[in-house]
Amino acid sequence: MTTGTEDNRTDPSRDDDVYALDRRTVAAILYAVDVEDREKLIELMEPLHAADIADLLEQINPYDRARLIRLYDREFDGDILSELDDSVREEVIGVLRPDVLAEAVREMESDDVVDLLEDLEEPQQEAVLEALEASERIAALQALAYPENSAGRLMQREVVMAPDHWTVGQAIDYMRSQDDLPEQFYHVVLVDPRLKPVAQVMLGKLMAARRDTKLLDIAEDEFHIIPVDQDEEDVAYAFNQYHLISAPVVDSDKRLVGVITIDDAMAVLDEEIEEDMLRLAGVSDDSSISDSVAATSRRRLPWLAVNLCTAICASLVISQFEAAIEQIVALAILMPIVASMGGNAGTQSLTVAVRALATRDLTGSNVARVIRRELLVGMLNGLCFAIVLGTVGMMWFESPLLGVVIGSALVVNMIIAGFAGTVVPVVLDRLGVDPALASGTFVTTTTDVMGFFIFLGLASVVLL
Repeated sequence: MTTGTEDNRTDPSRDDDVYALDRRTVAAILYAVDVEDREKLIELMEPLHAADIADLLEQINPYDRARLIRLYDREFDGDILSELDDSVREEVIGVLRPDVLAEAVREMESDDVVDLLEDLEEPQQEAVLEALEASERIAALQALAYPENSAGRLMQREVVMAPDHWTVGQAIDYMRSQDDLPEQFYHVVLVDPRLKPVAQVMLGKLMAARRDTKLLDIAEDEFHIIPVDQDEEDVAYAFNQYHLISAPVVDSDKRLVGVITIDDAMAVLDEEIEEDMLRLAGVSDDSSISDSVAATSRRRLPWLAVNLCTAICASLVISQFEAAIEQIVALAILMPIVASMGGNAGTQSLTVAVRALATRDLTGSNVARVIRRELLVGMLNGLCFAIVLGTVGMMWFESPLLGVVIGSALVVNMIIAGFAGTVVPVVLDRLGVDPALASGTFVTTTTDVMGFFIFLGLASVVLL
């Protein structure tokens, strides 16, 4: 399947739409489905990349999706399945005819098959496994036996290897004689007689060397081996940190069992970034725009309930200063500003800290320096806005003391926000709790409660 042409895209001069599906193309595809013109549908779909077809299937409603899949029929291939969002993929598998599903699955690499299987319910898993040949089925089941989110689940079993004593000519002749080489690979892994990897040779170097050159003489200087039970986050970090393109995977006996390539590692990084973004917003990390109303509501309700509890805590603090608010109505007008500014500042520090923890840039050796920096940033920004807000308070309510109170409260809350935004995720990380998941609630509660307490407390002491 070829990549999308310019005719199937929007105006390339618009950077935000250059890779978006053209609405006219989508409309033409849906019209072909409506009139059941299979030839026209294939003609329109053929220039599209598998990722674009997956986007199309995710964007249209379930009724049109089912009709399109049935009409497209045997043209549906495994690349499309691997690009689909998990929630839509299950639905698509349920619509595909068994023989079409079988053919699509056979076209997929072993790592893509495992990725497909681990997100499916048991009946659909069985349907996919039945579509595989016996050897592929056994390999998939073995991969599923590895811990979830481990290198064993991430790796592909199709790996090009050669004895460590071979020459370039022997390796080239061997590869040319094979009918089942992976579609994409970057290294030839060199193994000893016990099938333990000892080095790897970049494919480009191999093709450029003379035939009588020993493979070990052109092996990569740096060689990283991934244990099969290593967490996929650690794998992705290693690829990003050491600029790896591919790396062999070994079992507990140090024998070669597969290989992980850069596209798989980068997919993990993308997933982690997406999960952190969703969790920081208090949304389930498996949420998708393709989810139903009921599923979306069910996932968001718990976090909204948590936010309700934190809001009640803030209200309890406010209730302690009811008399002050009744006497000085300006306090009710100005106090949300202090809490809001603190919340925004805390979120900024929190986002930086969570990202630094994810990339392992924030460690025990520099955490004190980072906390000190955030305290100073909070103080500096607080002073800047305190001058502005204090002046506004004095001019608006004709009370210099009120301006001093709100300015002072803002400075203190901004400092607390910088401290909480950094310390809370670090502490949660030390306790083994995902900082992206729980930090937001703690930081927001801290800045709200402290903001109200400091402002109303100062006002009670100074103004009454």
